[in-house]
Amino acid sequence: MRTINKIIIHCSAGNQKNTAKDIIAYHLMPKVLGGRGWKAPGYHYIIEADGQTLRTWPEESISNGCKGQNAHAINVCYIGGVDTTKPGYPPVDNRTPAQKAALIKLLKTLRLKYPKARIYGHRDFAAKACPSFDATKEYADL
Repeated sequence: MRTINKIIIHCSAGNQKNTAKDIIAYHLMPKVLGGRGWKAPGYHYIIEADGQTLRTWPEESISNGCKGQNAHAINVCYIGGVDTTKPGYPPVDNRTPAQKAALIKLLKTLRLKYPKARIYGHRDFAAKACPSFDATKEYADL
């Protein structure tokens, strides 16, 4: 079993009408076809707009969510995080109430399973807005 010391929150940076299946397909699609060309999905869990939480990769396996952090991390993504109605798709915290509730439920479960793991946002490790809110601050009490 891997030692887990981080739970990293991400946004998909796309339309909230996307599904977990869409995100995984994009991650695994070869680069020449417009995908990421990864051998594994970016996230262990994806939370869709309706709050449905899907386990998309085994926790025992390393995902591709956050460069340099994946060996000891569980990566969780909610679908959304940008305003697709504006040019350049600026970051926005557009989590639905169902996504917010599902995130809290999942994070509480993961914290029980990995009590030494701290919760972070992807932006804590990279120069980007992801997950479009301060996850470290919001979930400091979990």
